[in-house]
Amino acid sequence: MTTYTELVTQIREYTETDANVLTDVIIDDFIEHTENRILRELNIPAFVSHQFANFTTNNAFLSLPGGAGPTPVLFATINSMMIYSAAGTGDRTFLERKDVSFMNEYWPDRSITGTPKYYSQWDDNTVYVVPTPDAAYTVEMSMSKLPDRLDTSTTSTWLSNNAPTLMLYGCLIEAFKYLKGTAEMLQVYQQSYSTALQEVAAQYMGMGKRDAYQSGVIRIPRPSFQPGLGSIKSNQGGPQ
Repeated sequence: MTTYTELVTQIREYTETDANVLTDVIIDDFIEHTENRILRELNIPAFVSHQFANFTTNNAFLSLPGGAGPTPVLFATINSMMIYSAAGTGDRTFLERKDVSFMNEYWPDRSITGTPKYYSQWDDNTVYVVPTPDAAYTVEMSMSKLPDRLDTSTTSTWLSNNAPTLMLYGCLIEAFKYLKGTAEMLQVYQQSYSTALQEVAAQYMGMGKRDAYQSGVIRIPRPSFQPGLGSIKSNQGGPQ
């Protein structure tokens, strides 16, 4: 467990510098870069959130939970999307991720509606689906959360409490690149970072394995064994 102040002190001690060389503002950048790197490289339940929303009929765009803005507010990326049947049968269908170019070619006229099959992240705060929804489908999204930012106001976070060594070595990599340190020392910190990353990942290997469905893998439709409930389906077979 490491607090913001302790991490700042450790960075300066390891690099043998002081606040005149590595100011708080500079170190804050190191911390943010490290948090973002860990988010990209570590897939564990602590960084995943399941969110529900509803499409609007005749609207191919959906604002993501977390607020609007030029950059994402709460969530970084969409891992998967699943829509619920508009008929109320309980059936759910996973949408396939495609790029925007494919979407525009597959469904060029957005005024024509249907059951969505594909999705793309249009921008930081908006998702785009085709066909354009013909009903107000409920959608469930598995999303990667932006990490809490460790700073003077938030003095401890999940990462600083559960992965302090990983945070430290990630910041030291940033610091030595900034200070133009020796390649040998930078390699040492890179290896230490990789080891710490593997250790954190190993802690969650049993309970944090990626669910094949949530990872977007195309699966054979499986009927539910619960009476009266629908099945979970995938879009298979490609464009029709």
